[in-house]
Amino acid sequence: MSAGTTRRAGGPGIGAAAEGGGSRLFRELARMVVALADVEGLRSFALPYPGLAQRALDRTVMHCLDVGETPPRSLPELWEWCRTRPACDPLFAVSPALVAPGTTLVHPVGRMPTRSCLEVASHGPDGGVAAHARALLGDLEARCGTGERYRQCRRFLARHPVVHQRDRFGLDWSKAVWSRVKELYGPLPEYLLVDGVFLRCPSCELPALPRDRAVPVLGPSGTGADLWCEGEECPRDAPPELIREPDQTWILRRSLRTFLALPYRTEEAARNALDHAGIGHEALPGSLSAHRLKDTGPESVDIQVYDRLQPALLAAHLAEGAPPAHRTLVVVPAALAGRDGYREAFTGSLPAPLRGRSVLTTPVDLVSDLERGPKEEKDDA
Repeated sequence: MSAGTTRRAGGPGIGAAAEGGGSRLFRELARMVVALADVEGLRSFALPYPGLAQRALDRTVMHCLDVGETPPRSLPELWEWCRTRPACDPLFAVSPALVAPGTTLVHPVGRMPTRSCLEVASHGPDGGVAAHARALLGDLEARCGTGERYRQCRRFLARHPVVHQRDRFGLDWSKAVWSRVKELYGPLPEYLLVDGVFLRCPSCELPALPRDRAVPVLGPSGTGADLWCEGEECPRDAPPELIREPDQTWILRRSLRTFLALPYRTEEAARNALDHAGIGHEALPGSLSAHRLKDTGPESVDIQVYDRLQPALLAAHLAEGAPPAHRTLVVVPAALAGRDGYREAFTGSLPAPLRGRSVLTTPVDLVSDLERGPKEEKDDA
């Protein structure tokens, strides 16, 4: 079952979905996986474990005892559970109204947090990983002082999730911009290197890793070995870029790679569609990717751009931030919107007051959906 297939519209909103002990544990493990993914030598952890990991392990053990399951014996074993046990596993029994049944927290090839893991870790009152990205951008906006400076810096971050020393001679390099954003980058961690080489996906330009942790040997198709990349959905019709000077390379913080850089192409396509139609727009402060449209009459209309695999969690996020009377067009990549059940799961997970005020769309359909108006959207919901 695809990540977008959760349930059909017409059921209760996500707030009504029961979240049992297994679901809460699944979310806690998601946050543990995200936090530990940046720790070197994960598989050689020695006691005592980091506090967050020890608490997650303890709660997993207690939950296993409650449900009659043999508990994990160590943190590495728990990490393996997160790779092999999906959300629908009886241990978690996460409602399909929350997360697609086949969702795992650790990718089977990359052995790194899945995109769904980061989305699960962002679900809840504090916003988790996505909120961290918003906070980083908020600090950057305050440091920039002017809207134009901030837009330049934000665009640089979104277009350059990985920066190499040689990029300093590129046409879009600005010393002033780099001086403001460089603290949001760090050196390439060892766990992203394969035999001293860094692999970058040619599509999303995010880190990639082969299944066997060896530099891929290109086959007849030129695509190389079985690969994972942080984008996960990218085509495998081109080989990864090999960067052999990792000490001259810097990488953007994980939260910004996932929640800013990944959806940025969709955001650019949406803005281009509005510009082509002559529809004015301005960025909204305090958001990852939201714009208010101009000259829409007495009603405020926003667009919010996302690239998220779990439509029910996307609906929950929208419900937390949008007032019921506010009209919002939620723009996602066409490949996601076209997945079986994705639109229905999104709409069906919205609280009733939002269903006529929020519509899922794509950059191609954005202008036509905007012109349809909220009444028609409500009829279709």
